[in-house]
Formats: sequence, structure tokens, C-alpha cells
Amino acid sequence: MEYKLEELTEAEAGYIGEKINEIVPRETDADEEEFVLKVENENGEIIGGCIAEAYEYHWSRLLLEDLWVNENYRHQGIGSMLIREAERVAREKGCRVVTLGTASYMARPFYEKHGYAVFTAMKAVNGYIDYSLVKYLEKDAPEYVPAHNRGAKYKVSFGNDDDAQVILNGIRAYSEAYEEKCERIEFCRKLVAKDGRFAAGLIANVNKGYEGFVSALFVEEPLRRQGLGTYLLREVEKLTRQNGAPVVLTSAGDWNVGFFKKNGYLVRGELKDVPKGHDCYELYKEI
Repeated sequence: MEYKLEELTEAEAGYIGEKINEIVPRETDADEEEFVLKVENENGEIIGGCIAEAYEYHWSRLLLEDLWVNENYRHQGIGSMLIREAERVAREKGCRVVTLGTASYMARPFYEKHGYAVFTAMKAVNGYIDYSLVKYLEKDAPEYVPAHNRGAKYKVSFGNDDDAQVILNGIRAYSEAYEEKCERIEFCRKLVAKDGRFAAGLIANVNKGYEGFVSALFVEEPLRRQGLGTYLLREVEKLTRQNGAPVVLTSAGDWNVGFFKKNGYLVRGELKDVPKGHDCYELYKEI
């Protein structure tokens, strides 16, 4: 091959993100951001909270990344309060859709009560099933009111990075009973031409023994259809296999899903009309 495989620099990773953003269809040009919501008890201790990734606001989509309630305060309506407030903020920001991920040992029925529907399901190495769920905010749906709403005496407020860490620690402690700790290996590589110019790059990671995940893949337009993207995919697939993981996952839109399908990736879930007028897909390849 006429290109060399090298480590991707931080600046080049940013460049890949910028170029992909130019390609991906947009609904709006709203700023990207993240926010934290928290619920505190009478002593100022965080008893529940959620973290929402707003990196896809330009799709009018909000990702509810993490939601946690202290086990001593569950079944009191606190989780419902957090979801309602996250959705209120999403609407305020102009989002049409909220998506989230959960597992079979977690809270899928809880989310379904709030109007969320499964659009992907996949059995994980640990024997549990991972789900992705979606709710279209513009659709009329009756609001779920929990039978026990004792948590209504508490208030939801915005939090900071320290509050987010408390929430993440709570989720981590809960998940440890179900999931084994795994080593995460970053895979950030580029192909450069003989003259040193950037040709293509890929950002991915491998959770040892579980799965690989391709986050971003970009090939400079004049160099496409020469196998550079396929070569980078093969490299991350090889690393995934070497680290005992049986599958590589990725996401794509109707504008680039054909490339992944040609490389053996299969659709495991479809998100309709996101961004508006387009469809998105969750894909996998067993290796």
C-alpha cells in the first residue's frame, strides 16, 4: 500500500470531527452542550441525577447518557422527575427526539412506561441484553404518573462536573454486580501518503473481551473508493479479535451506511427520521 499507518494526533482527531460534521445532514445549527440534573435530599446529598449529552442538537436529538437513583430512594418517583425535566430541557433546546441506552438488568420497563420504545437489542458477552430506546417528543403520549410519588417533595436542579461524578459513581457501583471490569483500548490511527499528507483516519476503541466500537471514520474525498476506509476497518477488527471481543459495533446514516454494509456490517436497529428526512442505523459485525 502507498500509505503508512500512524497514530492520530489530537488535532487530526478534531479535523476528522469537523469534516464529518460537514457531511452529516443537519436540522439546526444550535450549539452543542452537556448538562447535568440532580436531586438532593434534606442534607444536600445527591440521591439521584442524570447526564445528558447534547452533542447531537444539530439533529434535534438529545442523548440521555446516564440516569441514577440511590437505592434507598427508589420507587418514589424521583427517576420520573428526572426524565420529565430532561425532556423539558430537550424541548426547550428544540430537540424532537430523546434516545438512551439500557440493559436487561437495568430499567427498560421503567423507560417504556415513559413512552420510550426499543429500536435496537443485542445480546452482550456477559449474557445480558443491551437496548437502545427512543422517544419522539412531538408525538402526543399520556404522561406516566408513578403510583408512589413521595419523591415530589424534592426538587430537580442543574448540577456541575462534581455532581456528574457522583452520578457516575452510583451507576458504576450498581453495574459492578452485573458486569465484569474490562480494559478499554483506544484505537486512533491515520493513513498518510508518502509526502506525509493526511489521507484517512479512524477513531475507535475496544472493550477487551466485549466489543469494539468505531466512533468516526473519514477519508479525504479525492482518495475515496481506493480501499483506505476498508483498510482502517480491518485494522480495528483485527485489534478487536486479538483482545477477545467477538463483535465490532458502529453507527451510520443513510448517507454512508452502504459503505459499512459492503464491509460485512449488518443492521441491528434503525432510527427513523433522525435527522429529519433521514434514517440512522446501528450496525454490527461478528469477527
